[in-house]
Amino acid sequence: MALAAQGFGPDRCATVTARQLQQVIDQVAQFQIDSINVVTRAHHMPLYSRRGPYDLAVLERASARAPRRLFEYWGHAASLIDVRLQPALRWRMARAREEAWGSMVRVADEHPGLVEQVLAEVSTHGPITARGIEYEEERRRDHWGWNWSAVKTVCEWLLWSGQISSAGRNAQFERRYALPEKVFPADILAVPTPDRAEAIAQLVAHSARALGIASLGCLADYFRLPKADTAAAIARLTDSGELIPATVDGWSQPVWLWHRARRPRSVTTTVLISPFDSLIFERNRLKALFGVDYKIEIYVPEAKRQYGYYSYCLLHEEAIVARVDLKADRATGTLLVQSAWREPAAPSAMDDRHIAAALAGELLTLAQWQGLTEVTVREKGTLAASLAPLL
Repeated sequence: MALAAQGFGPDRCATVTARQLQQVIDQVAQFQIDSINVVTRAHHMPLYSRRGPYDLAVLERASARAPRRLFEYWGHAASLIDVRLQPALRWRMARAREEAWGSMVRVADEHPGLVEQVLAEVSTHGPITARGIEYEEERRRDHWGWNWSAVKTVCEWLLWSGQISSAGRNAQFERRYALPEKVFPADILAVPTPDRAEAIAQLVAHSARALGIASLGCLADYFRLPKADTAAAIARLTDSGELIPATVDGWSQPVWLWHRARRPRSVTTTVLISPFDSLIFERNRLKALFGVDYKIEIYVPEAKRQYGYYSYCLLHEEAIVARVDLKADRATGTLLVQSAWREPAAPSAMDDRHIAAALAGELLTLAQWQGLTEVTVREKGTLAASLAPLL
């Protein structure tokens, strides 16, 4: 039921169109964005995982050209979100001073007049990147992470607070800022702003539909909602019959079933899943559903990594059976399998050769989609020996 709710199960399409994209948007509501690009960017993967290889222009048109089906804002994290949910997220925009990162909140005090200047620049010249806005300043060099300029910080403040939006990204993956009326369809902007309780109930309903069956924690995490507000929304949706109290064997916490959740006899699919896919981005749910203990290792020193820098999970026959650390070497046209591991929670009835064969086929599909002509398997991981001869 959880897999079906997330859009897994239908055969992959020979050609993925805007219609198939819209079906996935209806199901998952958001594609999480991540700046790391070792094979392809995180928000490119959910449509691939559910519908197969597709022309990236399909997603580009939906998120960067009018009339948009997706807009960039803070959902689970930075995400491309169903544009119809913009009214339900206005409460988050209104609470920017309470919820945005401290540097965004401080920037107006630290740089008087800059907020107004940036807003005027975006209004006059948008869509425009932060680098396109002229402002002289002394840049900080003492922080290991994002070294945002004051202008970039102001742009992000204005984005969080809803005063500007993102009209898409450029080739360097920089946001192109514009006024909301240049980004959103007029009928979306015309929707009356719901009160906070109604807005959060709408978001929880979308979360429940996307998850199929879920706990309070799952429902709160999907759009990063406060748990108290989520609990109130659950009570409201339970009273209306949209959520149904349920039980899951092995789960001790209360759970709720979305009233229209499909109950397929089985879900047959073999696909690679990004670590930021909405099926698995909530790690407690991932462990509860599949028995998989996943930790992203991009910030772990190489010598201490267990699985690799950026590992994808292999979903096969309703189980997550493997994870692989992948990298696209564009210079040589090669998909590098830097390590390949049998997942400890993989069904014991599946031997390594079966899992390796399923993984090999999916790696070839992924490589072809990415325009890579070779797949090379390095000798690391419990599946490497079984996988290498197949590729």
